[in-house]
Amino acid sequence: MDFDHLITFLEIAKQGSFSRAGQKLYRSQPAVSAQIRQLEQEYGQKLFDRVGKSVRLTVAGETLLEYANRLLTLRNESLRAVADQATSPRGTLAVGANEATCLYVLPDIFAEFSRRYPSVQISIYRNFSHKVLSKVEDGTVDVGIVTLPVKSPSLRVHSIFRDRLMLMAAPSNPLASFKTVTTAQIAEQPLIFPKTGFTRQVLDKQFRPYISRMRIAMELASVGMIKKFVAAGLGVSLISESFAQDEVKAGQVKLIPVSDMEISRELGIVYRRDRTLPRSAAAFVMLVRHGVGSVAEATEPRVVQKR
Repeated sequence: MDFDHLITFLEIAKQGSFSRAGQKLYRSQPAVSAQIRQLEQEYGQKLFDRVGKSVRLTVAGETLLEYANRLLTLRNESLRAVADQATSPRGTLAVGANEATCLYVLPDIFAEFSRRYPSVQISIYRNFSHKVLSKVEDGTVDVGIVTLPVKSPSLRVHSIFRDRLMLMAAPSNPLASFKTVTTAQIAEQPLIFPKTGFTRQVLDKQFRPYISRMRIAMELASVGMIKKFVAAGLGVSLISESFAQDEVKAGQVKLIPVSDMEISRELGIVYRRDRTLPRSAAAFVMLVRHGVGSVAEATEPRVVQKR
């Protein structure tokens, strides 16, 4: 069996189209079709049905889908295991985190890791915390940086970062001159909320008593967009303190503590308990847990062994 055929099969299943899969994989549609014909001949079953302009998996295709994912995961594990025989971390490090964490928490860590281990390629899976947890549990991602708490007996969890939520307002906003504000005062302002995620869950709960008089002016999916619109004076928002430091230094926004809301966002690094951690991932975990500065004298990273 050719693993390349399985990669093509999985991409078609994901895209629902031979042509879109070919575009993603930089292959012609005839080449994609030929690979699937070879797979169908090998298994003796039809794997896709055409439905209009798209395709969908047959029952046999659905069965193969699960095994194809597992086979490719094992292949990647074997590649990492062999790379781990080197004296220094090599291969690929697969890290999962949400967009804001990638933008505002991890850049310095990634930069230092790349400086120390230039032979390691970093692959980032960007998604919400619950999606990252799923990828860590199924072995697709080596380690995840997620919002705590995490309740999964299959994962080892280490708290690495805590940040408080604060009001973010444009300097021209009346609340910007206050030393502290209350939730009631914030509720009188046009609000710019994230669409989903931890902060949105916290805000929905915090502002529930004021729902009759509050006005959500915008719901945005990107922290960067929220900061831009707040700076433009279109409303106020609540944000993790570290996410807006550049804008505060530039004088674009002000951050004000909320006196009746002591809520912190806590991040943790997670990985499987029952799998040998690749050498590159073990080095990354050590760097994240001990910090960029304090790990300089550390010796060879300890690899977490199976239990």
